[in-house]
Amino acid sequence: MQFRDPINHSHSIQNPHTFAFPKTMAKIIKFSLLSVTVLLFLSLLSISLASSPPSTTSSSTTTYNYFLECISNQTRETDISSILYSPSTPKFSSVLDAYIRNERFLSNATRKPLLIVTPTEKAHAAAAVVCAKNLGIQLKVRSGGHDYDGLSYISDRPFVMLDMFNLRTVDFDVQSLTVYVEAGATLGELYYGIWNKSKVHGFPAGVCPTVGIGGHVSGGGYGSMLRKYGLSIDHVIDAEIVDVNGRILDRKSMGEDLFWAIRGGGGASFGVVLSFTVNVVPVPETVTVFSIQRFLTDNATDLVYKWQTVMQDIDHDLFIRLLLQPVTDQTTKTLTVRVTFISLFLGGADRLVSVMAAGFPELNVLKSDCTEMSWAESVLFWSNYDNGTPVEVLLNRTYDSGYLKRKSDYVQEPISKDGLELLWKKLIELGKPGLVFNSYGGIMKEIPATATAFPHRAGNLYKIQYSTTWHDATEASAEKYLGLIRELHSFMTPYVSKNPRGAYLNYRDVDIGVNHNGTYQEGEVYGKKYFMVNFDRLVKVKTTIDPDNFFRYEQSIPILDS
Repeated sequence: MQFRDPINHSHSIQNPHTFAFPKTMAKIIKFSLLSVTVLLFLSLLSISLASSPPSTTSSSTTTYNYFLECISNQTRETDISSILYSPSTPKFSSVLDAYIRNERFLSNATRKPLLIVTPTEKAHAAAAVVCAKNLGIQLKVRSGGHDYDGLSYISDRPFVMLDMFNLRTVDFDVQSLTVYVEAGATLGELYYGIWNKSKVHGFPAGVCPTVGIGGHVSGGGYGSMLRKYGLSIDHVIDAEIVDVNGRILDRKSMGEDLFWAIRGGGGASFGVVLSFTVNVVPVPETVTVFSIQRFLTDNATDLVYKWQTVMQDIDHDLFIRLLLQPVTDQTTKTLTVRVTFISLFLGGADRLVSVMAAGFPELNVLKSDCTEMSWAESVLFWSNYDNGTPVEVLLNRTYDSGYLKRKSDYVQEPISKDGLELLWKKLIELGKPGLVFNSYGGIMKEIPATATAFPHRAGNLYKIQYSTTWHDATEASAEKYLGLIRELHSFMTPYVSKNPRGAYLNYRDVDIGVNHNGTYQEGEVYGKKYFMVNFDRLVKVKTTIDPDNFFRYEQSIPILDS
């Protein structure tokens, strides 16, 4: 997200039968050879990892050779080298760096994967799971999204990364009004695939086209149609996932518990999400947007307070996001606060002006403030593209991110005017972090917290994103800006949800807790914040389908302690 500024049944990948002996003898010999091979490999890997850092050529080469043979055996393909990248492979760095959306993790000091697997077929992903599990090495899954804290491509221990960017099919069936979209596709590719076949349909997901489907949808997924249509996961009707045994499961074969879990509970705790099948939603041929700025001298305090009170029940076709930023007053040359009101309205400008006049007259929205356009063009508006930019730009995967940190909160009671005045002083004092307020209400009030794994529904007025970005690579700058955003987050404690203090899974934030030992006690520290009342059910699903906790990372769902 920018400051304005995501019919197969159960299949197993099996080893090929390669020996032309009688069946019994073949099985004995094959088992013995495989056992010796694996034991020898593990011994070599153990020696390699013990004698040198995990990202050195020796251990990476060992891992590369094992996966080359293992995936070939699993898929019965003879040439797998084109989807494997080790640090000694010429394109390793470009493949790794291509979807690192936070430059903090481009540093040479950041541990690199021993191997990158870039599947071009679902079977490759399934085989990679089997091979990593047999080897006992951590597997991280990256679907190309923004991943603010880099948990899909960094680790404190040796790991293999499964990069899904080649699996990016988008197939919109106009007759059924459903889209099959693979995990490595971006939101922009999904939006373009819909727009290319229908100008009166869309999908409720994020406002930044370069976000990856796999992480975005499995974590909940929201955007500017939130109040009208809810979250991305509210429109998922099927999914494909590779489980810990290498089986490719759809909704029927995975069961409703797992299907519930990967809609808002994140996919990486449970397996490798391959695809989602989603329902599209109707959008009018003409939608309307506006972006209106107000400063403290323009009565911004009263406007923000009123916004908090009206957005729960105002017309569901209307979404208004607030950007709160410290800026320099060009007259006095001193810092002040600017509030930007950014809207999407699913209708024409005349009706929008009427809705605003009735429900939020204090903002004084005029027709001249409004711009009518297609829904696809509104996606470009929200992504900061100039008016008139071709819709085809949605297919662009490049993203200039900088060094950044994001955090989140939920607000359940309006912040008083006195509280807002204190917030303005804090923003001016800190000078750098900004806030994004995303209005809730509408249909979000009508969906139970337990309907999906995403719990933050009724009772929330809005979600806060804390945002800071800098462009200096020094450690001193990182410490400075991380300190500022953490101070702002701490300052907001009295004004946000409590017991537990909520957070949004897709705004990954290791500050709120990390699981070092895979225990329930460590996991619930962040898990209760992300998942609230749904955390324990997620733990039960996780324990059932991945009892050895193979799909484990810094903020994964833990298993029940034995």
